[in-house]
Amino acid sequence: MARASFTILKDAGNGLCKTLSEILVCPLSKQPLRYCEETNSLISDAIGVSFPIKDGIPCLVPNDGKIMEADDTPKTDDSVDSSSTKN
Repeated sequence: MARASFTILKDAGNGLCKTLSEILVCPLSKQPLRYCEETNSLISDAIGVSFPIKDGIPCLVPNDGKIMEADDTPKTDDSVDSSSTKN
């Protein structure tokens, strides 16, 4: 068990290892996730949500997900707040 954990996590500092990325799915849609090197996140193309990777650990709690913009960048809380104050 420890050896398998080491194999999965050995490249944690360099993004996400291939073995782990093949296993993980979106917690909301249950569809495959793709790794984005630019934002260091896992993206669910099925629903347009980005999940961050912090210190090599994917944060797949639904509340951690960010809705994606059309250009594949996650919306920040600032952009949501500013759009709601323009009314």
